[in-house]
Amino acid sequence: MKSWRKAVVGTQATVGEAIAAIENGSIQIALVLDERNRLLGVVTDGDIRRGLLRGISLTGLATDVMNRAPISAPSTLSRDERLHLMRQKSIKQLPLLDEGGHLVVVETLDELLEPRHYPNPVLIMAGGLGERLGALTRDVPKPMLNVGGRPLLETIVRNVVQQGFGNIFISVNYKADMIRDHFADGSSFGANIQYVHETERLGTAGALGLFPTPPDLPMVVTNGDILTTINYGSLLDFHNGTTAEATMAVREHKVHVPYGVVSTSEGFLQTIREKPTESWFVSAGIYVIGRSVFRHVELGVRIDMPTVLERVIASKGLVAVYPIREYWLDIGRMEDFEQAHAEFHEVFL
Repeated sequence: MKSWRKAVVGTQATVGEAIAAIENGSIQIALVLDERNRLLGVVTDGDIRRGLLRGISLTGLATDVMNRAPISAPSTLSRDERLHLMRQKSIKQLPLLDEGGHLVVVETLDELLEPRHYPNPVLIMAGGLGERLGALTRDVPKPMLNVGGRPLLETIVRNVVQQGFGNIFISVNYKADMIRDHFADGSSFGANIQYVHETERLGTAGALGLFPTPPDLPMVVTNGDILTTINYGSLLDFHNGTTAEATMAVREHKVHVPYGVVSTSEGFLQTIREKPTESWFVSAGIYVIGRSVFRHVELGVRIDMPTVLERVIASKGLVAVYPIREYWLDIGRMEDFEQAHAEFHEVFL
């Protein structure tokens, strides 16, 4: 992170002091804050030059040349949204503010475009049978089904590595050798891949109990049958910005009812909603879990992730929710598999 704090000046700073802040701060702007750390404006080299042309001296106030309506954004904005905004507005610096207008950090375009590397482990759950896909998974584990010319699991691994995660675990059970033979130690994919072998089916979270010691850093966990463009780094950043023990990625699921839905009371009609669309958040099968979550999973005992998260909540822990708007498809049924084939090249190539 660039030294943006060196670019901060107060309301009584002179134009000369703003110039020094621009040079020392290394983000090409000076930030004018009030005594409560609220952003009042920014000063660029261009602002100063225009001010000097108007006759303002170097000893004049920086507030007289600053931009009083700079482009800023909420600190909760995701990394992808910040990058989109900066490109859309053709700006190289973006102050991020909390709800009270206080400056939290200054994002720069150069930093957003730099490749990020995360030491956090990623666990891909790939031990399921895929029974709903019938004959397709008779000889091939579902994560190894060909989608878009390569195994689904390979697309997940490549996405994870491309986003800066190189420490990968894959939980295996059904036809585990096919997965091991394809990925080996992960070096050909730019990663270090280790395997968590389930000798029996342990559900969507039982593999957590097979770790000898929980990792020190929060772990990203994803089901191995999901095709998505989610930014795992943004999900991890969101989790780290909370006090939650775990974070669940959720997806909005809508159902259109093609009839008039009625509500009644004591046998009498109250309201009629004509052909409504109902909406719920559903689990996207992607999580971030902290070290403390592992205590809720016993060695060799079958358990699913929703149960684990319910245990976290029951023990007074917090589970954050991260809505995703990116492409997401759970390949659990034949129609999902066909949809994945139809959309793959449009989404991923």
